[in-house]
Amino acid sequence: MNSKPNQIERIEISITQQTLTAIICQAPPLIYSVSTASNGVGQQFGSECTPLGQHHVQAKIGAGHTPNTVFIGRRASGEIYTEELAEQQSSRDWILSRILWLRGDEVGRNRLAKVDTMRRFIYIHGAPDSHAMGIPSSHGCIKMRNQDIIELYDRVEPGTPVSIRL
Repeated sequence: MNSKPNQIERIEISITQQTLTAIICQAPPLIYSVSTASNGVGQQFGSECTPLGQHHVQAKIGAGHTPNTVFIGRRASGEIYTEELAEQQSSRDWILSRILWLRGDEVGRNRLAKVDTMRRFIYIHGAPDSHAMGIPSSHGCIKMRNQDIIELYDRVEPGTPVSIRL
């Protein structure tokens, strides 16, 4: 991948620290607080765990949408998240603002069969700003504050490597 100034070269996610570090060409890294799976780490389909290993950004979804746009099935639902909407639909798993859809790079670990990260719909995505970061609370994805995912999204290209480790 050809690097441009301020382009993110790779992303490192620490489960233990609940951080996402964006390594940037010719600049200090960006470090964000995130939230990974409340069920811990794991690779299996249906586990609602965050998968470990080497991945990459397969697709970017949400360019140009208003912050707090609600996504269902990777499509904008036409809703904008508010606390009132959250109260009306308290059991919903909110995917907001932007989506970076991950694909596993390690066959048998996070790619293909029952461990396929992409088929498990594992994303880096925005979450309601009222959701705490720095503690595990997702259903397997990596949740970020909306302003953070928008900043990250604008500087990441498909193919960017993503490492998820303990």
